[in-house]
Amino acid sequence: MANWNWKVVREFIERSFGLTLSRSSCLSYLHRLGFVIKRPKKRLLKANPEKREAFIEFYGALRTEAQVLGGKIFFVDEAHFRADADLRRKWVLKGEPALVDSTSPPLSEKATYYSAVCLETGEVESMEVSGNCNAETSAAFLQQLRSRYPQSLIVIWDNGPAHHGDAIRDYLKTPDLKMQLVPLPGYSPDFNADEAIWDWVREEVTANFCLGTKLKVREKVGHFFTELANRTEEIQRRCRTVLQAEADQITKRAGNAIGLTPNGATTLV
Repeated sequence: MANWNWKVVREFIERSFGLTLSRSSCLSYLHRLGFVIKRPKKRLLKANPEKREAFIEFYGALRTEAQVLGGKIFFVDEAHFRADADLRRKWVLKGEPALVDSTSPPLSEKATYYSAVCLETGEVESMEVSGNCNAETSAAFLQQLRSRYPQSLIVIWDNGPAHHGDAIRDYLKTPDLKMQLVPLPGYSPDFNADEAIWDWVREEVTANFCLGTKLKVREKVGHFFTELANRTEEIQRRCRTVLQAEADQITKRAGNAIGLTPNGATTLV
């Protein structure tokens, strides 16, 4: 779990053997010992393992409920995209600097969005927001979801401040709403399939490219969301999270505990 890099290797060798290695030698040792460079993921130390485990089982039940009722499950989240370049790794010729042009647009040049993804169908719904997200904008997005999808809906999102308030409570009083709001366990963004949508936008739209203005951000991000209608299989693949993988394992183990009798009836084994 150490943060190994070539400087740490050199210091370790100096302390242990009194020898000073070059940068290239240290990198060579890292490669020979089986180390590779990866973009790290956060280990969520504040997350409650018991609550996460319970939610996995609860989510499995939600999937069954949605299937029986002919409903849909949407994972929902919000994000904003600034007009300046989102710096990512890029390919350059060896010896050449990795540079990205920037007009240094102000922080106010940004666009904010809600999005929702249904993993079972690969459908994505999005809505741009003027200003910051709050209970009123969240209620407006729920209304948009309801207007597009008439069946029973299960909305899974985090416990952010924008997901609580009078506007949402008032909207939930709508007669025959057929909508269930489900909060994720705390500190569990890795359970939210919609997080992958934001990474995808940054990868294809804002990575290493300065758009310069909010108008350009809206144009490019809006086009991205429009094109997602033709990429449902990719959506299902990209947005699958550890939550689905763990829930599938539980379902598989439960299925292995059930056998078939000669007449086709099921029996516990």
